[in-house]
Amino acid sequence: MNKKTLSFILLITMSLSACGTKTPTVTETPQEPPTATLVPATETSVATTNTSAPSDPTLPTEDTPTPASTTTPAPPENPADCTNAGKFISDVTIPDDSEVNIGETFTKTWRVQNTGTCIWWEGYSVTHYSEGSFGAPEKSPLPRTNPGEYADVSVVLVAPSVAGFYRGNFVIQNPAGLPMALEGDSRLWLIFNAVDNGTTVVDATATVEENETVLCDFELDGTRRDGVFAAINTYRAESGLPPYTINQELSDAAQVHAEDMACNNLFVHIGSDGSTPEDRADEAGYTGVLVTENVYGSNPALSPEEVKEWWRLDTEEPEHNKNLISTKYTDIGIGYAFFDNFGYYVVVFGQGE
Repeated sequence: MNKKTLSFILLITMSLSACGTKTPTVTETPQEPPTATLVPATETSVATTNTSAPSDPTLPTEDTPTPASTTTPAPPENPADCTNAGKFISDVTIPDDSEVNIGETFTKTWRVQNTGTCIWWEGYSVTHYSEGSFGAPEKSPLPRTNPGEYADVSVVLVAPSVAGFYRGNFVIQNPAGLPMALEGDSRLWLIFNAVDNGTTVVDATATVEENETVLCDFELDGTRRDGVFAAINTYRAESGLPPYTINQELSDAAQVHAEDMACNNLFVHIGSDGSTPEDRADEAGYTGVLVTENVYGSNPALSPEEVKEWWRLDTEEPEHNKNLISTKYTDIGIGYAFFDNFGYYVVVFGQGE
């Protein structure tokens, strides 16, 4: 997986170009209690495997097989002052922009290296963090991995039923439930294109009749839209910039996409109907000469101040922050929808004629 700029935003939290969801790396303290609420489990976690560092001559090779263990090993006795750190090595499966059939169950595997001094074991796990969860289990345990060794960690996921590009962010957490730093970031992500190849994939546990309409009973919250507007303009004032002017047409376009994201589990700028931010602004009647967009989705839903901070601090997509403090755009529209415990934010920025 190459770290690269995504032209979307996300929240979504599940965020979500300006798009997405990321928070600053958490500096963990072994005695500190967990600080994040995790998405409830919906799947049974898949087993993970350990891949030894190729350069370590003391580790088993293909010519010296290691007998399978018949008992669950006891947790290692890590020193109280040991450090937890890792490094992303590669995408073993589903590299960025891979195609996955809509509704398909698939396994995402990352290869990571233990660059800290603590020994990883099953008390460490990969868990969903933000944007799409795709039916991920609450926790996928890591194998026992000594400092310097490599581990392949996997989660079983299900592609959405609607075609489109999707992203999900995951983290490795220590036994205390704190995210682990991975070379200045805390995220392992996947980006894939759900495609409709003409074959309908049906979950064996649920049969959906053809042409059945699935209702999306999303919730609206005007106070969140107002809160985002206030948070962005406060940030602009602190930066010595004039406030944005709220624009009804851009707000209509933003709300349409927020609801589309909520009902179709989207965390990108392309709508379920293939529309772009410019398309939606045109459809809403906006006559400005330039349009861009920030999006975000997550479970739990962030507060207006938190989503503004996420965009401000996002180093993977610096356009998020640039849009917040732009001197090029003058108008702003804000949308928000809540569905299935996810909050979806959309902010559309426009340059008037």
